[in-house]
Amino acid sequence: MTTASSTAVPTLIASVQRALRLLEAVGAHREGAPAKQLAREAGLPLPTAYHLLRTLAHEGYLRRENGVFHLGAAAANLTAAPGVRSRPSSVADSLGHWRDTIGTPVYCAVYCEGEIELIAVADAPDIPAVEEWASFRETGHAHAIGQCLLAQLDERAREDHLDRHPVRPLTRYSVRDRAALLERLRTLRRGEPVIERQEYALGTVCAAIPVTAGATIAAMAVSVPLDREERLLPAVEQLRGEVASLLRSFVFSISI
Repeated sequence: MTTASSTAVPTLIASVQRALRLLEAVGAHREGAPAKQLAREAGLPLPTAYHLLRTLAHEGYLRRENGVFHLGAAAANLTAAPGVRSRPSSVADSLGHWRDTIGTPVYCAVYCEGEIELIAVADAPDIPAVEEWASFRETGHAHAIGQCLLAQLDERAREDHLDRHPVRPLTRYSVRDRAALLERLRTLRRGEPVIERQEYALGTVCAAIPVTAGATIAAMAVSVPLDREERLLPAVEQLRGEVASLLRSFVFSISI
């Protein structure tokens, strides 16, 4: 007769181990780190790392800003004393609600001190956000949310921005030069959605709307895969309605 050894190796969940390695990697970088670097440091294939990072961000253990991942409020809560746990920001709460309601990733950006700042993104493993393969800050001419922000600037501020971040095609669908971009921005009607089709990332279409929040220049956007392009306009119109409803209730605010 045999008996189980008291030193038997416990059953381990590999996916949990991989997620913990990623959390450790993120925690080692005070200024955050991009997915590719975190995958390398955690010893994970990049697709696996992306899936886990998005899941951790969805659950609040990470947050993604300007293409890099930071520890989120849920991670901080693990070691926080009772009664002092942080609460998610109203922006993150709202974006998460709209993501679930609309069924697309939702983005929020502002124009602050001469730069495009992507301040929040809400996505999920089954509806991933567009991967920031080229800096959103430097390529505002090529994505809908950047174009929406640039359209709200006065002429001098817009020209200054383009002097510092010149127009350059990112895909074969991108706006070709500065003159073409300026003409496009001039023809936009006030308040209408800005539509971008595969200009930043092949296989993706995006739409953005301006958001009025005091003196803040802000925009919200949604994205869908190219093969679901018919969902783009209904989704951005639904987003417009959600934002307008929340603004009317005086609950929504943006802090810079």
